[in-house]
Amino acid sequence: MTQTASPSRPRSRPSALSPYAVLDLLLRGRAFFALIVIIITFSMLSPRYLTVSNMLIMTNHVAIFALLALGMLLVILSGGIDLSVGSVLALCGVVAGWLLQGVELTAFGVIVYPPVWAVVLMTLGVGALVGAVNGVLVAYLKVPAFVATLGTLYVARGVALLMTNGLTFNNLAGRPEYGNTGFEWLGFYRIWGVPIGVIIMVVVALAATFLLTRTSFGRWLYAAGGNMNAAELSGVPVKRVQVTVYVLSGLCAAIAGLVLSSQLTSAGPTAGNTYELTAIAAVVIGGAALTGGRGTVLGTLLGAFVIGYLSNGLVIIGVSSYWQTVFTGAVIVLSVLLNSIQYGKRASRS
Repeated sequence: MTQTASPSRPRSRPSALSPYAVLDLLLRGRAFFALIVIIITFSMLSPRYLTVSNMLIMTNHVAIFALLALGMLLVILSGGIDLSVGSVLALCGVVAGWLLQGVELTAFGVIVYPPVWAVVLMTLGVGALVGAVNGVLVAYLKVPAFVATLGTLYVARGVALLMTNGLTFNNLAGRPEYGNTGFEWLGFYRIWGVPIGVIIMVVVALAATFLLTRTSFGRWLYAAGGNMNAAELSGVPVKRVQVTVYVLSGLCAAIAGLVLSSQLTSAGPTAGNTYELTAIAAVVIGGAALTGGRGTVLGTLLGAFVIGYLSNGLVIIGVSSYWQTVFTGAVIVLSVLLNSIQYGKRASRS
């Protein structure tokens, strides 16, 4: 009597509601879920938190961190780091303030008051120049990114201090009689009730999304960050990509410097102190890998909102600024731990 082998049953796929699937969902969307928890918690603790006016004010504050974080995301995707963005923010703000005060040409005996559009362009040029220096040091001179950008951090901050003699430019109104009207509109004007700073953040985020998802440069960037040697052998212009991301990071820092100076109606050499750490934290909280090749614009924006909304919520309920630092540090450490778990799981599966 012959026996026929029973056909093997296909392996059942893990249920969508299995613990592993739920854990993976939580890991992927941790920044979004953290933001929801923060909003719900502080809304219960303070009735002023979840109001339209307060949300717009908080988002306007977040815009500064988000602009820096978007530039930092591009650098981190390449496998690098940019510690100079806070100092570049301060330097660009000081340059804008210095130009708005009027530039004295001693040789000709005149004072030049450049128009606001020229001030903005020259300020953006300064940010791009510092970024280009970082890129050349890292890509062509092979200086480690940490060391190169740490050096430019001190140089940019020192130049800002020298330009102001340690003081602050308080009058950014310009000279209307000479066509130099300042740029208070950048910090205080609104379009359909939305602050200009928030609109600029959205525009930069959309541009970064297009760059990463719809252009060959975005593919090159992810490839270079994932495996630089393999990308170079595949024909990716790795050095050009590295220089470009540092230039874009400098541009984002310059934009943030203009927005912050306009919001404060002053430009000081100490502005943006430790902001580079906040930008890195936003990128990490948003799920990017510090080793490069992994990260999204949406995740970085959510990370910036988590930090900004958490800090503002703690201020509203009267928590000490020292405890705010503790909570922010704890969130960063937890995010890095979750990143290790998430990417460790992916590596083991592959």
